[in-house]
Amino acid sequence: MFYPDELIEEVRVRTDIVSVISQYVKLTKKGSGYMACCPFHNEKTPSFHVSPSRQYYHCFGCGVGGNVFTFMMQYDNCTFPEAVKILADRAGITLPEREATQEEKERASLRQTLLAVNKEAATYFYFQLRSPQGARAAEYFRKRGLSEETVRKFGLGYSQNYRDDLYRYLKKKGFNDEAIARSGLAKITEKGIQELFWNRAMFPIMDAGGHVIAFGGRVMGEGEPKYLNSPETMLFDKSRSLFGLHLARRSRRPYFILCEGYMDVISMHQAGFDCALASLGTSLTEGHVAILRRFTKEIILSYDSDGAGKKAAMRAIPLLQNAGLTVRVLNLKPYKDPDEFLTHEGAEFFEARIREAENAFLFQSDVIRDGFDLGDPEQKTRFHREIARMLLAFPDELERTNYLEAVSRRHGIPEQALVSMVRSLSLLLPQNETERSRSVRTSRQREEYESGYSGYTEETETDVPEESGRRTVRSSGLAEDERLVLGWAVSENGHPEKLVEYLEPADFSDETCRMMAGALFPAWKEGRRPEPASLINACAEDPAASAGISDVLDRKLPEDLSAEDAGRILSESVRRIRKEGLKRRLTDPEHAREIIAIQNELGKIDKKT
Repeated sequence: MFYPDELIEEVRVRTDIVSVISQYVKLTKKGSGYMACCPFHNEKTPSFHVSPSRQYYHCFGCGVGGNVFTFMMQYDNCTFPEAVKILADRAGITLPEREATQEEKERASLRQTLLAVNKEAATYFYFQLRSPQGARAAEYFRKRGLSEETVRKFGLGYSQNYRDDLYRYLKKKGFNDEAIARSGLAKITEKGIQELFWNRAMFPIMDAGGHVIAFGGRVMGEGEPKYLNSPETMLFDKSRSLFGLHLARRSRRPYFILCEGYMDVISMHQAGFDCALASLGTSLTEGHVAILRRFTKEIILSYDSDGAGKKAAMRAIPLLQNAGLTVRVLNLKPYKDPDEFLTHEGAEFFEARIREAENAFLFQSDVIRDGFDLGDPEQKTRFHREIARMLLAFPDELERTNYLEAVSRRHGIPEQALVSMVRSLSLLLPQNETERSRSVRTSRQREEYESGYSGYTEETETDVPEESGRRTVRSSGLAEDERLVLGWAVSENGHPEKLVEYLEPADFSDETCRMMAGALFPAWKEGRRPEPASLINACAEDPAASAGISDVLDRKLPEDLSAEDAGRILSESVRRIRKEGLKRRLTDPEHAREIIAIQNELGKIDKKT
């Protein structure tokens, strides 16, 4: 970390998160906090909550959350030190200059050297394309319909049909063997020089800032592999690199078009679709998706229309949707890929296909349908059951109903029969922490917050008679209990001193809660009340961790709950957390007496909480 913790905390304390976020998002007062449509995923119903009292934000929809530093990092795509600097300047705080360590200087120097090597290599390939030896590659690009402007825009080139030509060129430019080898452009051994690319049409791969970080090459003539990418280096991680991103990020279109290959992207840009990009020789990864969501909220998939393309789309859709991105799928039939479509039909018809791009769920249902023989009653039933399982993924009842109606019409499934099947399958789902239960909980939390009740997830009713006049409550999952009691303890009306009397950090099974307890319990035992949002500073560069902390901070009991019921819920939760913690830690028979003694103490919690 570049700055002392005390200085970082001073910047955070002197920065009002509501004031900062309101510069980017329209906030509406809601109770003691503010609500807005989340800036990190596409939604129509506000689920993005900002707390002015505890200086954090949390989205009930996509789960992002954190403090003012993480908001700046996620919204402006900057690093933690950069976010601290931006907010320090805003608060009028002067940050000290820090001398880089020797290791940092060496790493930065190597990075700059590798960028310089790649830049020179790109220049070399570009001019080789215009040499007599590059005629075959130049003809290839012309046959693919690329203009000279497009070739220049993408820096396309050619690698000579020699094993050391580029190496000798780079040596003349002053680069040593280590730099050339670390760039991935050549292997240097006792047996000689072996360049990676030779006799190939060359495609420079650039980062978001337009720096050449790697290359792709298509062989001219016979040879394997047909397409070849640079190996991974300090600059190039194929699981986080996207071809064309440096151009697509500047597009004014509200979506990205995600393709499979270099030529698809290049052809689309030439036709005016400047939002096209592609992953590089690998399936779409979470790393790719994390980058995409920084720049757009909607993805149109334009994968090949063959079986492999459909499989790739089926893998990509859930990854994109789980990140909160809206997904549509382009229908390219009767052509295989975007390049072929544009060659035969042109930009106007391609634009029409974009407008008609298919809903991702309906596309998935079509692909699944093609895997069954609907003339066979048994397979037809299995297809209907698979559709019913897909519908269960929608936590919102109205949304699920809308999709149920649409898919019933599309595939000729009797609507009421499908409704019954969905209900039957929902009763068979295990009551554990599945992906679906998490999404259901997230949706419910948002609804409960808007009605004044947030954070206490309901799963199974306790045996409390209605005639007692006490409010009926339900017990939640263990992780939910842990987040509830911690959320209560850090709230304005919480009593953390009671929590530390009965619990230890090791009692918490949830990783986020265990980390928070480890940081907060020592202070609470000393009677201090540290600001919980400050915990996010230490994990600001870990989105999952900062979101987990903000989720805990958002947990609270309903305001209209009686003191008696609130105490009962909390005492039951504390007892359960302690009991489960003991089960995990004290399994050795030698600790049997200790377990019994502590369990006896747990019986007193009701009276003291």
